[in-house]
Amino acid sequence: MPVIAIAYLIFLAAPVLLLALGSFGESWSNTLLPTGFTGRWYEELASDTSFRRAFITSLQIVGTTCLLNMLIGLPLAYAIQAGARGGVRLAARLVTLMPVAVPELVLAFGFILVFSSDALPWLGSFWLLAAGHLVLTLPYTVTALVADMEQLRLDEYEHAAATLGASFFERLRDVTFPLLQTSLMSSMLTVAALSIGEFQLSNLISGFLSRTYPVVLLQAFYGATGFACAATIVLLILAALASLTSSLTARFAGSTKARSA
Repeated sequence: MPVIAIAYLIFLAAPVLLLALGSFGESWSNTLLPTGFTGRWYEELASDTSFRRAFITSLQIVGTTCLLNMLIGLPLAYAIQAGARGGVRLAARLVTLMPVAVPELVLAFGFILVFSSDALPWLGSFWLLAAGHLVLTLPYTVTALVADMEQLRLDEYEHAAATLGASFFERLRDVTFPLLQTSLMSSMLTVAALSIGEFQLSNLISGFLSRTYPVVLLQAFYGATGFACAATIVLLILAALASLTSSLTARFAGSTKARSA
């Protein structure tokens, strides 16, 4: 078992290490490792207007997706946890998780068919791309929040507040939001990590001015290898930072729950 685990870790780490080496290599052609050492690929990446525009667009898409997840995911999770019972609750969760089961290619073709018509000519727009990212990430937000609501026994706290005369909005302000603050932050960081690296749907429905960083990154591999490696490393760092922060936030939330229990 340790040998299998080590082999698996090497299998995961080797491509990342090769990309890191290639991003500082002077040239890399028909050899196992790059030759030379240079930092000019990162300088060229920083000065490339198309990559700067795509980087800003990706950050805007991530911010919009996180905001939409909070505005839609939190009420939806609350409704599933508090209002739905039995078969209705199961059906609601299955519908919520459906975008995870459906391949992104199928979702993208659906977006193309619907939003390239004369009635809905929104294909290639920023907001349609944000909506696509919302569809892909909302299941993770809802699932995480519903699980945390059940683990925190939110319904018991709200029932206690209601018996003391607290209104619905007072319960949201004084009970629900404080209890779910850390969980919501962890969910948004997970959404950010998923959104920043999303490629398949974005590649098919984004327009020229709404291309995200991963979409433009594909074009880099048709040019200099070092430039493509540097651009990929930047994307990996962003996704890794979001994932690491999400894990640390979730661990902090878990330790807080353990202390409170």
